Amino acid sequence: MTTFVDRVELHVAAGNGGHGCASVMREKFKPLGGPDGGNGGRGGDVTLVVDQSITTLLEYHHSPHRKATNGQPGAGDNRSGKDGQDLVLFVPDGTVVLDKQGNVLADLVGQGTTFVAGQGGRGGLGNAALSSARRKAPGFALLGEPGEARDIVLELKTVADVALVGYPSAGKSSLISVLSAAKPKIADYPFTTLVPNLGVVTAGSTVYTIADVPGLIPGASQGRGLGLEFLRHVERCSVLVHVLDTATLESDRDPLTDLDVIEEELKQYGGLEDRPRLVVLNKIDIPDGQDLADMIRPDLEARGYQVYEASAVARTGLKELSFALAGIVNKARASKPKEEATRIVIRPKAVDDAGFTVTYDEAEDVYRVRGEKPERWVRQTDFNNDEAVGYLADRLNRLGVEDQLMKAGARAGDGVAIGAEDNAVVFDWEPTMMAGAEMLGRRGEDHRLEAPRPAAQRRRDRDAERNDPQREFEEFNPF
Repeated sequence: MTTFVDRVELHVAAGNGGHGCASVMREKFKPLGGPDGGNGGRGGDVTLVVDQSITTLLEYHHSPHRKATNGQPGAGDNRSGKDGQDLVLFVPDGTVVLDKQGNVLADLVGQGTTFVAGQGGRGGLGNAALSSARRKAPGFALLGEPGEARDIVLELKTVADVALVGYPSAGKSSLISVLSAAKPKIADYPFTTLVPNLGVVTAGSTVYTIADVPGLIPGASQGRGLGLEFLRHVERCSVLVHVLDTATLESDRDPLTDLDVIEEELKQYGGLEDRPRLVVLNKIDIPDGQDLADMIRPDLEARGYQVYEASAVARTGLKELSFALAGIVNKARASKPKEEATRIVIRPKAVDDAGFTVTYDEAEDVYRVRGEKPERWVRQTDFNNDEAVGYLADRLNRLGVEDQLMKAGARAGDGVAIGAEDNAVVFDWEPTMMAGAEMLGRRGEDHRLEAPRPAAQRRRDRDAERNDPQREFEEFNPF
C-alpha cells in the first residue's frame, strides 16, 4: 500500500457566511420597538499550515475534499450568528501550492508558515444594522456570502541541503544510512528505494540534511521509471552528489557513461545548472571497484569534479566526504541573502479609482459591470424581496454605476449584467430608479419596482415574432 504521496489535487471550500435576520422588536407596551435583527456569522477559512513532523501528503490523497463550517444566521433581539470554525490543514515543509493551470500560489517553507487556500464568506447584515434615519425599519436583511471554493494542487519538494543522485542500486541508500541515522530500505535489486529518504549529518559544527533520491534512468525527465516523480525533490538542494557504482554487474554500463546520462536528465529537467557537483566513487571495498575507481578518477578530475572514494560496507572515506559536503553547504548558506522581517506594505487606491468597470458585451447585448463591491452586493441581495432590490439599486447608484452606464451609452430598458459571465445577475436598467428611501411603501415592498419593464416586453415581442408561423411561411414562400 502507498505510504508516500508527494502530489495531490485538493478540493477546498470555505464556509458560507450566515444570513442576516429581518426582525422587529415585539415587547409588551412597546408597539414600535424598532428593528432588532442580528448579523450573520462569518464562514470559516481553509488554511494550510506547515508542520515539520509531517513528511507525506497521503492524508489528502485519500480524502481530497475539505470544507470549513458555515457561519450561523443572525436572530432577533440583536443576536449575531456564530462564526464558522476555520479548517486548518497541516502540510509537510516544502509544499508548493499551485492552481489547476500550474501557477504557483504559495511556497510553504518553514515551521508554521500559513496560506489561506479558501476565504470564508462574509456574514449578512441584519435589519438592525441596515436601519437609518430615512429607513427606520427595513423589512429585509442581507444574505451571507458564499465561501471561496477552488481546486488546488499540492506538490512536495524535499527541503534538503544535499541530494544523492545516481542509477538504481548505486549505493545511495547505503551511504545515507552510514552518514546519518536514517534507516532506508537496502537490497541488491533496482528501485529498492521508492520514496525520498532524509537524514541529518553532523560534520564538526555543521549540521545539514541529506536526501536519497530514488534511482534515475535514461528518460527520467520524460517520465520513465521514477525520475519524473522525484526529480522535484532535488530542486531545493545546495549541492548534487553523483553516486557512481564502480562494481556494477551490467556489462553495458560504466561510471563515466552513468554520469553523462544522469547529467543529461538533470539538464532536460532544468533549473539545476547552477548547483555545485561532487562525485562519489562508491563500493571501492570490492577489488574490481577500487581498480575501476583508480582508472576513471583522473578523467573525472579533468572535467572539474571533486572526486571522493567511499565504501558504506567498509566505512571508508565517509569522514572526508561529510566534511567536504559541510564546506559546500556552509558556503551556499553564507551566499544566501539575509532574511528580513516581513514589511507591511499599504497600497491605497487611486483617487479616481471607481472600483468597478462597465463594458458593453456585443455577443450577449448587455452592459457588463465588474467590480468587487457591485458583485458582492449582488450576492448578498435577496431578490425575492422588493425592498432589498431597491436597496441594491440605491447602493449601485451611490457608487456611480448609473453614471458610468450613461457614459457607456446605455439607455432605459437595456440589459445590464453584474458579475462573471457564468454567474451574472441580468436585469433591465431603469434610470428612474434613483435613491430615495422616502419612496418606500410597506416593509418588503418598493414602489419603484412596480413600473413596467420595457426591455422585457421588447424581448417577449421579439420572441413572439420569431415564433410566428405566418412570418415563417412568408419568408419561405415569397410568392
